[in-house]
Amino acid sequence: MGAARFAVWGSLIVIIQVLAVVFAEEQTCAPGFQSDMLIFKVNSVRLRPGTLVGKVGFTDCTDHQIFPFWSENSRFKLQSDGVLKVNREVVLYDGPLNFLIHTWTSQGQKMTVPVSIVHHHHGNHHQNAGHHHGDHNDQHHHVDRNPVNNTESATDPELPVLRFPVSSEGLRRRKRDWVIPDINVAENERGPYPMQVSQIRSNEDKVKKIYYSITGPGADEPPVGLFTMDRDTGHLYLTQPLDREKVPRYTFQAHAVAQGAVNAEEPMEIIVNVIDQNDNKPVFSQATFLGQVPEASPKDFEVIKVLATDLDQPNTDNSDIRYRILSQDPELPSESLFEINPVTGSIRVSGTGLDREKYPKYTLVVQAADMVGEGLSGEAKVILTVTDSNDNAPKFTQPSYETAIAENKADTVVAKMLVDDQDEPHSPAWNAMFKIVDGDPGKLFTIKTGPNKNEGIISTAKGLDFEKASQHTLLVSVENEIPFAVPLPTSTATVVVNVLDVNEPPVFDPVEKHVTKMEDLAIDADVVHYTASDPDIARKQKVMYKIVSDPAGWLNVAKDSGLITVKSLMDRESLFVKDNKYQALIGAFDNDEVPATGTGTLIIQLEDVNDNAPSIEQREIKVCNKQSAPHLLSVTDKDGPGNTAPYRVSLYGMSKTNWTARMNDSKTGIILNLATELASGVYTVVLRVGDNQGFEQDSTVQAKVCDCSGEQVICKGRVAGGTELPVILGILGGILLLLMLLLLLLLFARRRGGRKEEPLLQDDDIRDNIYYYDEEGGGEDDQDYDLSVLHQGLDNRPEVFRNDVVPNFMPAPQYRPRPANPEEIGNFIDDNLKAADNDPTAPPYDSLLVFDYEGGGSDAGSLSTLNSSSSGDQDYDCLSDWGPRFKKLADMYGGGEDDDML
Repeated sequence: MGAARFAVWGSLIVIIQVLAVVFAEEQTCAPGFQSDMLIFKVNSVRLRPGTLVGKVGFTDCTDHQIFPFWSENSRFKLQSDGVLKVNREVVLYDGPLNFLIHTWTSQGQKMTVPVSIVHHHHGNHHQNAGHHHGDHNDQHHHVDRNPVNNTESATDPELPVLRFPVSSEGLRRRKRDWVIPDINVAENERGPYPMQVSQIRSNEDKVKKIYYSITGPGADEPPVGLFTMDRDTGHLYLTQPLDREKVPRYTFQAHAVAQGAVNAEEPMEIIVNVIDQNDNKPVFSQATFLGQVPEASPKDFEVIKVLATDLDQPNTDNSDIRYRILSQDPELPSESLFEINPVTGSIRVSGTGLDREKYPKYTLVVQAADMVGEGLSGEAKVILTVTDSNDNAPKFTQPSYETAIAENKADTVVAKMLVDDQDEPHSPAWNAMFKIVDGDPGKLFTIKTGPNKNEGIISTAKGLDFEKASQHTLLVSVENEIPFAVPLPTSTATVVVNVLDVNEPPVFDPVEKHVTKMEDLAIDADVVHYTASDPDIARKQKVMYKIVSDPAGWLNVAKDSGLITVKSLMDRESLFVKDNKYQALIGAFDNDEVPATGTGTLIIQLEDVNDNAPSIEQREIKVCNKQSAPHLLSVTDKDGPGNTAPYRVSLYGMSKTNWTARMNDSKTGIILNLATELASGVYTVVLRVGDNQGFEQDSTVQAKVCDCSGEQVICKGRVAGGTELPVILGILGGILLLLMLLLLLLLFARRRGGRKEEPLLQDDDIRDNIYYYDEEGGGEDDQDYDLSVLHQGLDNRPEVFRNDVVPNFMPAPQYRPRPANPEEIGNFIDDNLKAADNDPTAPPYDSLLVFDYEGGGSDAGSLSTLNSSSSGDQDYDCLSDWGPRFKKLADMYGGGEDDDML
């Protein structure tokens, strides 16, 4: 029992100790360098570039193995994996070389450690074990290195051995601080190949046979065969040089298998980092850079920026580029007119003396070198063109100008002003811009730059007024399109503009005058006084008036006073009136030698009077004589509202018996209906239509009555056949009989043509009179003829409505009496002609006349008895027997004196 208790307590004590150790290991990790000070001992006083000095140990308590190291001494280069190498040759004759190394954790915390490079002599090579398992509590860390002459011999000949992680049997977990270190292999190694880079070992190889292998990229995956492993020893070999710019890291799995195909260990991840070598020189983004620099550029003015890149590992000296200017062509006026920022590549102006006229172009050769400017390098050209700066002000070619211009002329060129500029022609520093700075408060003038860009053109923005100002003095300045590069005075010039007086037309006030008048305003009644004033006050001219445009001829204007009166009656319903407004143009002119005429517009608002009777629009309708449908007739009235609807209608004459007419509900249309059955034919319906003021007018409607029934009107024509055939045959026979009679008459007349007959007209024939005139210019006496017989047909046709009577509802116009002054005869004729044209009481009237009475028979012979022949043998001798009145015709056609003379 006692032994059992002892065993239990012993087990508990062991477990507690193990847990304490694990907890202590987990709590003791702190970010930092492996020592508070790093001392590297070397065996040579002179260290050449590329010599491996040692490796700086650093951890941030994470899995990161790469850190951004930076050395304050540029003669040493510290790689991201902690390898410290010589960058430039170092000589240690004066004792140890001390400097600081900085880095940053993954959380951004900056860490610093002092480093001392010490020359130390000893016979045997010792490597401080603390390099791999150093105590972080030690005050210093020492690393010894053999004297070296190149980079290859600087590496440690002892290869690292990687062991599979050991698992605790009791806890079944790996230690958290057991990190498999990466394998670092420099690129471009010369060999010989295959080259051993590491060895993999298993703790089980002491008790059983272990076989080793690798899988993954670089092993059995592309690139296949780059890494190989000795199956028995676990040696890892590299078969060819590596290129970091192609693949910077390889990750594959290492396997340990016991004899009998049993896994002795869990697969272990192997990481091979390719260490960068400076095998790429910087390359510029362009072989030639083009830039421009103004000649007046100040110092430190940035001209252009060049850029070069390096394919080597970023954030290392191998890719740390510095720029410099190698040459400047030409080296005038100084050899250092430009400088370049060694880090950014920005080229700036560093001196003065740039002059485009002397040195228009500079060519720079710039270099970009890695290793902070001490390694491989590349070159490029920078061509800088010196551009013109506005360092010369434009100047007017003359200080003052004087010109003259007539008043009232807008958009007229007043003067042209030339300037001279020494800058590059047609550049922004040469192109001129003009401005009127004084003397034009009313904005009467404008100035613009001419097409050649060095000429200012002054023009009038509006017409000048001599009566207000007879002279204008302008102050004009000139500048360039871009500001002056240096302070320069602004050139100015004076322009004196003299205004010439011209005869200006009188001006109506207002220009457009509105009046309202009744349309039946009496003739000679006053309409309005419409006057104008002459702006030429000094001339003291008389203003007179005339009608310029009076489309309807309704107005007169008093020449001296401008009083406008009615010349003929106005009509609101005239075609010359638009929207109840009549527009006339009145002219005003002065008595200058060359009169100037101004115009004003008179607009008369015509108020309506009831001077138009309503009328019917439809004048023809068709109806059936049985059960006819009513027709709606539209009524129109030219008068305005108040003198139109509601309308009224009544039938007149015989229309009352056969027709009915009434107004529709709106009193704007007439409903006409056939009251009795009529025979087919055309009938005239007389309707008397009046407006709401009682003004009436008779209108006629032609109604065609058809033999049909209902609303659909169908008018049937006659059909030949049956009993009408004998009638048609009789008509045709009569026509043939008349044709035969006509032929007989023609034969009879031809036979009589050869013998002399009595003259057709006798001297005592009362049917016609022939008068003798003994002098030229005489006329025949007018005879009175009775034309009333021609109107007898209307008396026989009472159903025909006449509307040719003189209207009795409109006053007759007043005709102008004949003037005493012969010069006014032209106006007299024009005025009375217009009055006659607008006189509704003057004939002719629109009439419907029927001429169906031709009187009794005629005593004259039939025309059919006349014989005409074109044979040329017609006998005209009978004309001589008709008396002296036909003597000339007898001489022309019957022969006589003219024939005897031939």
